[in-house]
Amino acid sequence: MNRPLNRILPRVTGLASVWTWVKWSLLAALLIAVAIVARLVQSEIETSRLQARYLSELTRDVGYTVETGPSDHIRFPANGPYDQRLGYAMIPAFQERLLARGFVVGKQARDSQRMLSLGERGLFLPFEEKDQAGLMLFDSTGAPLFATVFPQRVYADFDLVPRVVADSLLFIEDRYLLDANEPNRNPAIDWGRFGRAVADQALHVVNRHQARPGGSTLATQIEKFRHSPEGRTATPPEKLRQIASASVRAYLNGPQTMLARRTIVVRYLNSVPLAARPHIGEITGLGDGLAAWYGRDFNDVNRILSAPTTGDNVDEQGKAFREVLSLIIAQRAPSYFLNSGYPALQKLTDSYLRLLSNGGVISPALRDAALDAQIERSAPPAAAHVQSFVSRKAVTSARASLLSALGISDLYQLDQFDLQATSTLDNGVQQAVAERLAQASTRDGAQKAGLYGYEMLAPKDDPSHLTYSFTLYERRNGANLLRVQTDSVNEPFDVNRGGRINLGSTAKLRTLITYLQIVSDLHARYANLSNAELARVKPDPIDGLSRWALDYLSHTRDRSLQAMLDAAVERKYSASPDVFYTGGGAQVFSNFEKSDNGRILTLHTAFEHSVNLVFVRLMRDIVHYETLQAAGPSSSWLGDPDQRRHYLQQFVDGESQVYVKRYYTRYAGKAPDDALALMLKDVRKSPPKIATVLRSVAPNESLAWFDAQMRVQLKGTPAATLSDDDLARLYAKYAIDRFNLNDRGYIASVHPLALWTLNYLRAHPAASLADVQRDSRDARFYTYSWLYKTRYHATQDRRIRRMVELRAYAEITKSWRALGYPFAEVTPSYAAAIGASGDQPDALAKLIGLIANGGQKVPTETITRLDFAKGTPYETRFVRATAQPQPTLSPEIVNVAHTLLRDVVLNGTARRLAGGFTLPDGKTLDVYGKTGTGDQRFNVYARGARLIESRKVNRSGTFVFVLGDRFFGVLTATAHEPYAARYDFTSAMAVQLLKSMAPALAPLIERPAGTRTAGPAPQAETPAPGAATAQPS
Repeated sequence: MNRPLNRILPRVTGLASVWTWVKWSLLAALLIAVAIVARLVQSEIETSRLQARYLSELTRDVGYTVETGPSDHIRFPANGPYDQRLGYAMIPAFQERLLARGFVVGKQARDSQRMLSLGERGLFLPFEEKDQAGLMLFDSTGAPLFATVFPQRVYADFDLVPRVVADSLLFIEDRYLLDANEPNRNPAIDWGRFGRAVADQALHVVNRHQARPGGSTLATQIEKFRHSPEGRTATPPEKLRQIASASVRAYLNGPQTMLARRTIVVRYLNSVPLAARPHIGEITGLGDGLAAWYGRDFNDVNRILSAPTTGDNVDEQGKAFREVLSLIIAQRAPSYFLNSGYPALQKLTDSYLRLLSNGGVISPALRDAALDAQIERSAPPAAAHVQSFVSRKAVTSARASLLSALGISDLYQLDQFDLQATSTLDNGVQQAVAERLAQASTRDGAQKAGLYGYEMLAPKDDPSHLTYSFTLYERRNGANLLRVQTDSVNEPFDVNRGGRINLGSTAKLRTLITYLQIVSDLHARYANLSNAELARVKPDPIDGLSRWALDYLSHTRDRSLQAMLDAAVERKYSASPDVFYTGGGAQVFSNFEKSDNGRILTLHTAFEHSVNLVFVRLMRDIVHYETLQAAGPSSSWLGDPDQRRHYLQQFVDGESQVYVKRYYTRYAGKAPDDALALMLKDVRKSPPKIATVLRSVAPNESLAWFDAQMRVQLKGTPAATLSDDDLARLYAKYAIDRFNLNDRGYIASVHPLALWTLNYLRAHPAASLADVQRDSRDARFYTYSWLYKTRYHATQDRRIRRMVELRAYAEITKSWRALGYPFAEVTPSYAAAIGASGDQPDALAKLIGLIANGGQKVPTETITRLDFAKGTPYETRFVRATAQPQPTLSPEIVNVAHTLLRDVVLNGTARRLAGGFTLPDGKTLDVYGKTGTGDQRFNVYARGARLIESRKVNRSGTFVFVLGDRFFGVLTATAHEPYAARYDFTSAMAVQLLKSMAPALAPLIERPAGTRTAGPAPQAETPAPGAATAQPS
């Protein structure tokens, strides 16, 4: 239907007015809503009321408990500096390592589900963190051994911070942090600074020259210092993580945060990183910073700055305040500002002094005094003086055990861990023993201990040059617990575990057990055979042990293992001195008592009285037996041409490399002519000899060079008058191609490989030893070409036996190492039976402990408990697990060894203790053990094993022992060159010194066996005697 236009227009106009009104109404409502939201946001920014409500509710369920056994509700931190330094981040790795070493998790934190969820979202776990932590060591009685904290100087609470320090920090870093008008304030974010930082970041995208100041608060800086990777904010998400973590942490105790904010000030001052210095290490916190960089006493600085400013103290306050302010500023780039950028730091400090004054934080008087103050960094500290190493032996031993248990190598790192550890050591007894050892190094003390007398110290002897060491273990609860380990060496070196010492005839115990194990093997092989079957067994001509075993079993009625072992130690050997081909040459051994020479003794008697030659011959039998077991019958390697050649090649390759290494060491790195002069120094001044050396070492040098060298070398000899023609003839006659290498060595009286090596180094001055060994192979084998000639058959046999014997010593090494021998190889000589292979006192003690334990190997414990991160959601306790003993020696072998060791005390070299070990209360403990007198000499022999020089290098007297049913150990007295030659003491002195130590050991020995080892004391107000605090390193 069509309507007139004048009737339609009024209706359209009316609709337009309505829509306009609606749009404006909506816009007004939106503006009102925005205003309301803006006001709410502004209110929230000003009051943090909603954050406080939400976050305090969120943290209500944040917490943890500590319960028995391993936890499946625990989350460890990543790699923040704080988490690394205190060891929290490494606890999972430590747990894996400790579980593999016989520990179990005794108890561990169970984090709440809310705490775990926050960690899963990427936040740092919220809890009240420690400003100080460090290693604490306790002995087995709970007495403190060692304690340290990092940082060493901190503010315990906010009220101890001088007002001017706190106000200055807040003015520079976080001005409104302690605003009392905002009780619920979130300290993690300053919205004004944060907004400017965001804007600056945006502008930087457009303009790379736009500055980007940070928007961090003190709270987020603490999160950065402690938990962000490398202590830095690398990405925007990392900044958000810091803000979120700090926000949650601030509301742990409810919606009101003033206490948390005051704590933030304290925590910041205690945590700020301030670079590092030599002999100190990483510097954390204002207190340690003042001490490290300015040499100031923290307490003095706080006292000065806490006092009212007066005309009398303003200069002192100005200097102290300038030092504090410079460190607060330096945290922005500490490694720069506190080192090469120190002048720039001082200029920046001046600027902030004026700003602080203008802002009313400090008075003009303090400002001017600080501006006028001249402060200089203190000199780098010298290495800290260390108290007596002897008194620290227990601490050193316990810390070394921790390093080994945790798989770290740095004591500095260990000392900063938040860790309490309990050692098995008894520090009271340790110090008493150390005192006895120290007294024994004085004439009066040695006299009181009864150390002067037959086979001990002579009246003229000065005991001050003697070194003593002592180790004592206790068998308890299926483990060997180290109770005492000390020595009298005032150095970090640990005599008990740190060296390779000739402990003399104590090696006879290892040799005896190896022998008894071989007899046990022979028993297992032949005991079930009939006499007819035994008769058909034909042992190798050099196999004396198998021959005896077959003979014994053929004639005995009792074929039990115990009977055979008892008979084995009654076998007889000659005790006469003789020449033995062992260790690569002919050697002569002697007995301590010359009256034993020529006697025929049983092994039993020889063990009691420590007769050397019997055990040298026993070792020869052992070596022959193991040789045949490893390489087969002697006919195969002496009669087979291919086998002979194989072993000869092994010998040549090995020995020639020794020579090449010797010459490389002598000549490498020297100028060519200097190295040549060094060789010629030992060459007789004969023209042919000098000419041969020159033409072999430098074959391409000119005749003029040769003439000059010859005249220098022959100066002052009859040959100095040789004419130029004579020298020219020598130059031609002794050219390198006129004689082979061996002939040139013969003419020059120089080892051919020395000539070859020096010639090679002259052409290849940068060659490594590996290069020389590789390229010398042909020359090395050519040098020994004479050895393959048939007329040297006997010489070949000796070399072949030597190579085959090395395989025997490898088997002996396996046997010894299975019994705790601490070194990778036994010295390949019969002399190993009398101590030439060396040993360690601690390893020897463990061997006799194995016998005391009935041949059952049990764990050796030095640390019984480790408590990581106490009072944190990472808390973990490790304790020793009960281990099953491992059968290592048969009961029959143990019975024989025990009998012989007991007879050493009753009838032999340790008979000073035949009546037992008597305690002050009159109680007496049975004793058994083995003595050893080490007389290590540097001997030089001529042909035919004729001794032409002997120098005493070390002398030692050792007694390895068992006391009663629970204790075993070792005591050693040692004298080193040049003093060793002054003494003639024997192991009798070690026996007597042990006897004199009963009063020192009594408190430990008299403690009832059922008494359990105590845990650490709750707090250690003062260190026990001999305890220590950390020394800067």
